Amino acid sequence: MFTRDKHRFILHFRFVCLLFSMTYFIYQFTVANYNNFGIHFRYLTIWGLTGALIATLLLYNSKWNGKPEGYFAFVSAVAVLNAMVVFLYWKLYFVDPNLVNYSGSIVWYQEYYLHLIGPLLLIVDSLFFNDSFRQFHKGFLTAIGLCLLYIFWTEIITAPLNNSPEGSANKGFPYPFLNNMRLHDRIIFYATTILTALAFYSAGWIITKIKFHIVSLKNSPRSYEIF
Repeated sequence: MFTRDKHRFILHFRFVCLLFSMTYFIYQFTVANYNNFGIHFRYLTIWGLTGALIATLLLYNSKWNGKPEGYFAFVSAVAVLNAMVVFLYWKLYFVDPNLVNYSGSIVWYQEYYLHLIGPLLLIVDSLFFNDSFRQFHKGFLTAIGLCLLYIFWTEIITAPLNNSPEGSANKGFPYPFLNNMRLHDRIIFYATTILTALAFYSAGWIITKIKFHIVSLKNSPRSYEIF
């Protein structure tokens, strides 16, 4: 009975998450600036939203069809990506909102969903339902890959093809603070950001390992293996 109730709860939870993520994903196309190359996909926030939509869709489909949990490396990496969205956005926002919102503050319900509620929903799923952080090496490398892919997308593709926003050192980078940085400053920022993401991943892995250890003690001799 408990297993069936848990299955139903997770299925309903993921349905709600999927409904929200799909709604906000579609909504972005109604408020995007189509004059900029890359439109709203220039922003790390939208990468986080897109990744969360894909991850939630995969997880919901698996649960709906009664399949075992999977997609651990991808889901954990996307969860870390969303954790970075929350961390970076609010860290810069509380210094100066103009560092991240060059055209002014966005509507409140979008701001809080994209930069807090949406990411937290996926993080909760990855930590407590999907147990995504069990595959340390694969997830670690996937998280690094996503970070490097976004840096490449920004530095090599979108920034050179856009003229706004404009800062004291550059123009075309999606976030105003990046346009005030020289190349070596951006390299340092990217490096520290990747290290922070890996710290978040390590924290997720430790939490999952502790959780599995507690569960194994309660259900001995059943055990879990973390790679």
